[in-house]
Amino acid sequence: MRIIFWGTPEYSIASLDIFIKSKHEVIGVVSQPDKKRSRGNKLISSPVKRFAEQESIKIYTPTKIRDNIHFINELKSLSCDLFIVIAYGKILPKEILEIPKFGCWNAHASLLPRWRGAAPIQWSLIKGDEFTGVGIMKMNEGLDTGDLLLEEKIKICNDDNLTILSEKLSILSAKLFLNATSLIEENIYKNTNSQLIKQNSLGREITYARMIEKSDFRVDWCNEAMEISQKIKGLYPRANTTFRGKNLKILKIKVLSSDEIKNEKHLFMSNYSRPGIIIAVKENEGIIISTKTDPIILLEAKLEGKNISSKKQLIQQLKPSVGEYLSD
Repeated sequence: MRIIFWGTPEYSIASLDIFIKSKHEVIGVVSQPDKKRSRGNKLISSPVKRFAEQESIKIYTPTKIRDNIHFINELKSLSCDLFIVIAYGKILPKEILEIPKFGCWNAHASLLPRWRGAAPIQWSLIKGDEFTGVGIMKMNEGLDTGDLLLEEKIKICNDDNLTILSEKLSILSAKLFLNATSLIEENIYKNTNSQLIKQNSLGREITYARMIEKSDFRVDWCNEAMEISQKIKGLYPRANTTFRGKNLKILKIKVLSSDEIKNEKHLFMSNYSRPGIIIAVKENEGIIISTKTDPIILLEAKLEGKNISSKKQLIQQLKPSVGEYLSD
């Protein structure tokens, strides 16, 4: 089938690559326009655009898609069978959804209707979900409200952070989408809609994964230890605090268990009364910090202007003092 691929971030590339290598023909790629993303205000292309350029595929980067008559007419002229959409970054209007012969299809990285919206992987980690997955959905004009053709569920592992889980789901999206395309192709002369599952029939809670804002990255030490841990994983590697007036990115922590607290209790400073205090420095291991509930041990971080450091090196770099505060 003749396919136009819509995508923007690194996450989308595994799917684009698998379709390029498949029996299908990727006749074009649509991605977000170049943006000023670095010092010096240089225009930087999206990862998907750069990948498509290497593959010599025609690329479209419209600044707007709604009511863009020239772009819409260009898409119509391509006689496309399918639009495949993975993390493009905008909702497609009806005038575009109606163009391809067999519809527009999207791979969404959640167990819909949970975490509809822009940041499903982040919010599944931040909220401590036990499972996530990928759903292949026939797109409509709503925000991730379309009917599902295929879905696969995976367990979120204890060591998963945003980078690790995104890679898992990116690979899963590619595999599942290729399988879904075969189903769509097999049903070209049948009623494809007969295989689709309505989201409201799944009995799941509807939640929305709003876009991550700058303020979300600040660690609030007044939260419970597990909440802090989930935020650090979900926003990896950008969750941060302030240490001696400098930004400190927190990359890895461990919530101390009851047994560990009991065994290490003698290390802790006495009479600490508020969260966010360095209550101990454990030699060759890390820095122990109070929270609303259990203490956590800071294992890996990046201080402003310095390289990533961990454990013994981190202690040597920060030279922390028991009783110091970390601010949110």
